[in-house]
Amino acid sequence: MGVAAGIGAGLDWLLGSADPAVRFLARRDLLGEAADPAEVLESPRVQALLRFEDVNFYRKWRGDHWRLVSLVELGLPAGHERAVAACEGVLERLATDRRFIFERAGRIRQHAAVDGNAIAVACRLGLRSHPHVAKLRDQLLRSQWPDGGWNCDLRPEATHSSFHETLATLWGLAEIGDAPSAAAAKQAAHFLLRHRLFRSERTGRPIHPEFLRFHYPPYWHYDVLQALVVLQRAGALPDERAGDALELVRSARAPDGTLAPSGVRYWRAATEAVDWGAKGPNEMLTLNALRVLASGA
Repeated sequence: MGVAAGIGAGLDWLLGSADPAVRFLARRDLLGEAADPAEVLESPRVQALLRFEDVNFYRKWRGDHWRLVSLVELGLPAGHERAVAACEGVLERLATDRRFIFERAGRIRQHAAVDGNAIAVACRLGLRSHPHVAKLRDQLLRSQWPDGGWNCDLRPEATHSSFHETLATLWGLAEIGDAPSAAAAKQAAHFLLRHRLFRSERTGRPIHPEFLRFHYPPYWHYDVLQALVVLQRAGALPDERAGDALELVRSARAPDGTLAPSGVRYWRAATEAVDWGAKGPNEMLTLNALRVLASGA
């Protein structure tokens, strides 16, 4: 992929990053270069995230589950021994611990976003054929709602999927890529695109103000930039229904092409495993903005 005309601003800033992982991702994804993923391991953020705790795997935001999501977003190479071991531990917990899935009145309660993130990580690390990935996938396929998304709400009157629950689930199924997963991912993508990524179908107004703001890491929270990133990964872009969301991203960039966080942080800086840059231009937000804009979506 090359940088599309007119959106190159911000690229030089990424290429000059002090973080080798950011430089690698910018060269690979924005310049289309065959960059060496081994340099990702030189990243101080990657080295800090690889200090797995193996205590509470879902601890916000230092547990192994969240560390693994951040590591694959930073481009950690497939097969990394410590990451693979940690991922297998997360998959084991999610696939066997009944606290993470149960049924009531015919409705499956499942934290789909947790499973979606775990599946995506497993696929990126080379564990696509792991039996627990198949089990989690099958649970997600069974629990998809009629409108194409997912929701852990067990109330009979709840009929609309959750954007938060749907987004990471879409990513995980898109990473698996087999026919049933691809079909479910296509329905989930349509669910988001039908809402133009952030609009109520009934009123046309934004569903929630935080959807229009930018956060990194998003963890399980939804915003339009992360939605664009996941839709791009799922092969659902370009699509004209994403136009409003793309314009929000385009207009939010500073004159130098960078993008800064603009939303409420659902977490405290003290709970982060690494410093992502909560103030001023954010490297990962800028990278993601350039990724989706460069795609011609």
